[in-house]
Amino acid sequence: MTPFPSTIDSSLIAAFRSCPYKAYLEFFCHWKSKFPSVHLHAGAAFARGLEVARRAFYEDHLPQDEAIAQGCLALAEAYGDFECPPDSGKSLHRMLGALEYSLTVAWPLAGDTATPLKFGNKHAIEFNFVEPLDFQHPETGDPLLYCGRFDMMVEFAGQPFGEDDKTTSQLGGSWSKQWDLRSQFTAYCWGAQKAGIHLEGFLVRGTSILKTKYDHAQALTYRPQWMIDQWYEQLIKRDLPMMLRMWESGEWGMNLDQIRNYAAASGDRNPIHMGNLPAKAFGFPRAIAHGMWSAAAAIAMYHWALQHAPRP
Repeated sequence: MTPFPSTIDSSLIAAFRSCPYKAYLEFFCHWKSKFPSVHLHAGAAFARGLEVARRAFYEDHLPQDEAIAQGCLALAEAYGDFECPPDSGKSLHRMLGALEYSLTVAWPLAGDTATPLKFGNKHAIEFNFVEPLDFQHPETGDPLLYCGRFDMMVEFAGQPFGEDDKTTSQLGGSWSKQWDLRSQFTAYCWGAQKAGIHLEGFLVRGTSILKTKYDHAQALTYRPQWMIDQWYEQLIKRDLPMMLRMWESGEWGMNLDQIRNYAAASGDRNPIHMGNLPAKAFGFPRAIAHGMWSAAAAIAMYHWALQHAPRP
């Protein structure tokens, strides 16, 4: 049996809610794409550049230009020799420009209205937390751990907020509205509370990176206590028990959207694959995956098991 994870985070929970089987493959079996995502790689390099620049400015008291120069060096080192796809705007050159734009035009370090909170001699830049949950690990009996990381804790408009930076390809009218129910930020506020820090919500800042220009926007999303309590109750009483039952049974639910996507790609739109109701008309209890899709998933799982099997 595949081991049950000892730590839980917002990525695992989001994947599980979207498609349990996908969460199983990614977080239990540790399947990774052979082709690294330019968005994840460039975003991580951008985050590293922001962290170094902010620490240089707020903690080392360097001038803005020198702090940004250090951030650019850190970004370039984190980006490394990654080959950006030709159709993407997130090349090393464009990411360096985005960092400079973000810290000089969008939210200048020297005049930012959101400043990092300070605890002792340290500023709250790159906040990490690991907290025990009221849910036992099924194998060890220890509490499951919930972990998270976000970019800063800041004072904004006289109130404490978490701050998270996003890179994107565009900033449409709906960009600022998508964060109000994002459980990622609710979890971060819970983690801050466990450390004795109350956050009003999150300040989300987005920098769009296109091949010819940059743009920026920010959104403020609040997290009242009832929302944090509701998130925790749903995690403990619904998500984790459901995850545990699937792990014990070996039967992981599947999002029908994945089956429909395969139907579109393969051209096989047999009704038994497209929905529960038509599948029941043909004697199946629910919609079933394509045989070729199931075979490919089984072969991939067998290949993974061979790679990780103990050697004599």
